[in-house]
Amino acid sequence: MSKNIVLDVENVSKQYRLGEVGTGSLQHDIKRWWYNVRGLEDPYLKIGESNDRTQKGESDYVWALNDINFQVEQGQAVGIIGRNGAGKSTLLKLLSRVTKPTTGSIKYKGRIASLLEVGTGFHPEMTGRENIYLNGAILGMTRKEISRKFDEIVDFAGVERYIDTPVKRYSSGMYVRLAFAVAAHLESEILIVDEVLAVGDAEFQKKCLGKMGDVTKGEGRTILFVSHNMDSIQNLCDYGILMGQGTIIETGNIDNVIKKYNNSFYNLKDKISKSEGFIRELSINQVGDQLVIDCSYIIENLSFIPTLGFTVSDLNGNTIFGSNMKIHKPTQILTKKTGTGTISCNISQPKLLNGEYILSVWFGDGIVDYEIIEEAIQFKVYNMVKLDYHSSSKSNGSVIPNIKWGLE
Repeated sequence: MSKNIVLDVENVSKQYRLGEVGTGSLQHDIKRWWYNVRGLEDPYLKIGESNDRTQKGESDYVWALNDINFQVEQGQAVGIIGRNGAGKSTLLKLLSRVTKPTTGSIKYKGRIASLLEVGTGFHPEMTGRENIYLNGAILGMTRKEISRKFDEIVDFAGVERYIDTPVKRYSSGMYVRLAFAVAAHLESEILIVDEVLAVGDAEFQKKCLGKMGDVTKGEGRTILFVSHNMDSIQNLCDYGILMGQGTIIETGNIDNVIKKYNNSFYNLKDKISKSEGFIRELSINQVGDQLVIDCSYIIENLSFIPTLGFTVSDLNGNTIFGSNMKIHKPTQILTKKTGTGTISCNISQPKLLNGEYILSVWFGDGIVDYEIIEEAIQFKVYNMVKLDYHSSSKSNGSVIPNIKWGLE
């Protein structure tokens, strides 16, 4: 590795075997061992399929990652983005040495601290204090070095009252606050953070992002950050990696990578099914203070009333609202056996606050769903609702409900 490169990932792939543990796996392990002894290629590396969760495969082996290559320089903040199932978490597990790659190599310079899920690296029976010293020892720090950082860690996490309580009694929020504080403050050269910060409240998430910014810009440490929140990624990171189905689709400037990611939501060519009806094109637009969903469809060989349903979710996957045409019946009924058309849906209430959201849809005849597209489009809302920001009050949540207030 060159002088400034602290992480070098070369030709890394990760293969998993599907099904129950022990079902034929010993036979496969013996066969793999025998081929390895004879200096032959692993016979099961040839039969794995890409990890497409929406398709039924023919092989018991899948490639969660396939031929991953990239380098990270010292002090870089790298955002790793992609849809669910893209391989992001698998990659972080390899980088954190939780598991080994099937093929390829990962080279490091310095120590790695990672925060992949609530409780990573913590022993539930030990107190918060004991876990801080345990994590520091794992990183190779002396007790004196850890003690120098101890008060800062506890203050950042805000758990001083419970620091001598076993962490198994912590709430998920307390757990992640302490876990992040430990990972961010102990002296590691590389910090790896997954979407786990979504467990914390908005104020703590903002605090964490500020600390990660200080870590890269002020301390020259390297961060790899996975999140579905594009605003957080854009504010923190300068370099991006876009993943899809276990491969790298795009790398480079974070703004360009996010643009590529957002555009990928509109490409529905791979979603077209061979059933009686399918979605040809889907869009969601903001028109004044309304959201307008347009769904262009094709119906083949069957006469039915085309029915569309949808949900709008936040970036953490929490459903905000949804509807379908069985609830609000269409004004026109299709009678011909084949045809094309467009279903339009104008949403005036509830009004979404400014931010990023995800649209998922399903299309069918009201009984059978011929096509389901989860996370079909990620979209942003700008100034849909004019709030009085000079007021001392503010709206909580994601929507403005239609409420009438009275005072006598």
